[in-house]
Amino acid sequence: MSLLLDVVTTAGVLFAVAMGLLVVFGVLKIINFAHGALLTLGAYAALVTTKLGISAWLAWPLAFVSGGALGLVVERLIVRPLYARPLDAILATWGLGIVISQVITLCFGREVQFARSPLSGTIAILGDTYSVYRLALLGVSMALGLLFAALIEGTRLGLSARAVIMNEDLARGLGIDTRRVRLLTFMIGCGLAALAGALITPLSSVDPNMGVPWLINAFMLVMVAGASFLSLALASLILGGAQVIVSTFVSPILGGMTIVLLAAVVLRLRPAGFGRD
Repeated sequence: MSLLLDVVTTAGVLFAVAMGLLVVFGVLKIINFAHGALLTLGAYAALVTTKLGISAWLAWPLAFVSGGALGLVVERLIVRPLYARPLDAILATWGLGIVISQVITLCFGREVQFARSPLSGTIAILGDTYSVYRLALLGVSMALGLLFAALIEGTRLGLSARAVIMNEDLARGLGIDTRRVRLLTFMIGCGLAALAGALITPLSSVDPNMGVPWLINAFMLVMVAGASFLSLALASLILGGAQVIVSTFVSPILGGMTIVLLAAVVLRLRPAGFGRD
């Protein structure tokens, strides 16, 4: 039972981490390589709430707002001129990630630190005990997925975003403010990245480079998923489950490489990934 719960909750964690990257890629057609640094920013938001002695629950909105505010500045000053040059946008966001990490290092130092969890303890499930927080995190990931499915399908912003995805020139001709859609999308993606950092912090230590392995896994999951939230959930479950199994029965070191290796195999056999036929 514990193994099954590990598989499902790990999939939830990976889904939450990769969601912001997928939002930006799906609409803007660029990969935000500052995603890992934004995740680290969210983790330090959780650390700040711990150091100030305020409620750990406030770390989540603090992280989302901080990431979204930074995304506003970055989109206007750095990313907006590079939409027609996606390779340059990748390099620019990669460099931005390095800058963010260095600023975090200057402010907080290089040492490993720990943030307080909003939930603690375990719960009994079919004779096994399991972390309450990991189960709560699974619920949060599912809620975020449903929320953004509703946002895309049931709001004007979602309709505009889908129009931009399908044909930006036509969307602009129909009177949709595509620049505003791009700005809001990038802000939401950055906010989700920082929120993911705050969510995973109770499960790991906090340091300025913690976002790098998460960025690599999120990137591979998005490449496999395409632009679909459902495909991202499927990729997180399959590849995340394989990671848990390999880590448990073979080696944690090999487990850390599982997502990258399996994603490479999937893309070799099916270049479009899970998202399209």
